[in-house]
Amino acid sequence: MKRKLISLLLILAVLAPLTAVYGAETIKIGALYTMTGRGGQYGKDSEVAIKIALDEVNAKGLPGGAKLDVIITDDKNPQYAVSVAKRYITDEKCKFLFGIISTGIGLAVTEVSKEYKVIFVGTDHAGTDLTANKFQKYYFRTSNNTFQSMMAGAYYLKDEVKNWKKIAYIGPDYAYGRDQLMELKWGLDKLGVKYQLVGEYWPKLYEPDYTSYITAIIKAAPDILVNGMWGGDTVSFIKQAKPYKLFEKMKYFHVDAGGNYEALAALGADMPEGIIMSARHHNNWPETSANKAYVQKFYKAAGRYPSYAAEGAYVGIHVIAEAIRKVGNANDTEALVKAMEGMKIQTPEDPPGFISYIDPKTHQIVQVQAIGTTVKNDKFPPAKYMLGNFKVYPADKLWPSFEYIDYMTKVKGK
Repeated sequence: MKRKLISLLLILAVLAPLTAVYGAETIKIGALYTMTGRGGQYGKDSEVAIKIALDEVNAKGLPGGAKLDVIITDDKNPQYAVSVAKRYITDEKCKFLFGIISTGIGLAVTEVSKEYKVIFVGTDHAGTDLTANKFQKYYFRTSNNTFQSMMAGAYYLKDEVKNWKKIAYIGPDYAYGRDQLMELKWGLDKLGVKYQLVGEYWPKLYEPDYTSYITAIIKAAPDILVNGMWGGDTVSFIKQAKPYKLFEKMKYFHVDAGGNYEALAALGADMPEGIIMSARHHNNWPETSANKAYVQKFYKAAGRYPSYAAEGAYVGIHVIAEAIRKVGNANDTEALVKAMEGMKIQTPEDPPGFISYIDPKTHQIVQVQAIGTTVKNDKFPPAKYMLGNFKVYPADKLWPSFEYIDYMTKVKGK
């Protein structure tokens, strides 16, 4: 088992007065992240961002001189993640569960959180289920869900893309991928957009060869291909589709995870120009001092620029710390839940005039969404393209959507 203990106690023991450290409580957070394979960069970047956030939180201080520690374990699969989450609670005495990249694993671990009444802060997985039909009161999410991405996407397709009628969809065959198509269709219908779905393609997660899917999509001849992949799957699909000139035959639309910096960096000059993408955080938007400072802190710590997964982890640590400050300790779980409901938290991705907040009824963070197209930009190497030409969608148009939650619950059940 890969296990990492991130602690600043040694540093703080030198810098802080002994009376402030001696006997101070150590509050443990049990984190699970994908640390290897195609999704491994998400976990590694989250680990860096957690360290940055711990520095900031412990420098500001917690009640009683308490300190935060984060244990990180490679989540591997739902069954293994559930066993680790239970051990975090029963053996490690963790006060919070944290992290998780895959929606499938997130859905499994939220049941542990519910059973043991331990707060679970989801920092990256985006399946809407967790803040909708599978909602339970001890779960909170500090990055956007797929509904927010796809509703923004529906607005973009309605207002920014002209002369299209036919779409096709490809996405991983589990809740994350399935939710995105359902949400885009719901959004387009709500906006009165008429369209024809000419193909649905459901490769497994981490599919090695997309050739059969690519040739089938080209044969279906949609005006727009919507892609719901993430991580290394995005990189692999684009590399394999490019020789078939797929990006010259149709518009490419990938607005939940396609514009992640990981993909921009991995593809470099091979990233097609002008394709429509977004992500849960952008290194070059908004151009605020807060976002620039966060990105530079990450670069200084890691020697590379962050993928979006890092920002969710960074915000999650700050949400926990702020809740502890409001309650005065980390032992009253019910009070912590109340403290987190409706919490306003300034995040790196907030544009001027907006502060992210946690919707008190669904525990989903509510944020602005920005969708752009790939343009040449070598200011964040090794990427040769970044997103630009951003269209920005107000948070209150994207979530909370209780009408959609009712629809999703009717379709998928609780």
